[in-house]
Amino acid sequence: MAAKDELGRAGEELAVAELERSGLIVLDRNWRCREGELDIVATDGHGTAVFCEVKTRRGVGYGTPMESVTPGKRRRLRRLAQLWLAGHRTPWVSTRFDVVGILWPLGGDPVLDHRIEAF
Repeated sequence: MAAKDELGRAGEELAVAELERSGLIVLDRNWRCREGELDIVATDGHGTAVFCEVKTRRGVGYGTPMESVTPGKRRRLRRLAQLWLAGHRTPWVSTRFDVVGILWPLGGDPVLDHRIEAF
């Protein structure tokens, strides 16, 4: 596995732990369809479906993890959320989109930034 993929997978593990600590229940991970992938789908247990994008980076040379969630990426995530909801016939009251950005310098400790309702 490439170092980038290993970093992304480790970042997703940290994000799941953070979301669960905050009281969310993870329903799906790395859900894929022909249009793309959702990193994490969770619920708050009160009828809200939470779609969480995870971005992990070693540094900010190409921008912060949060900056990588561009308007185009947001549109794609909204479309993927619609597809996920259509395939899971659960009566969701609401949806929200969170982003977990992780800066994890080589040899250093990860720093998580969980933005609730990021967009």
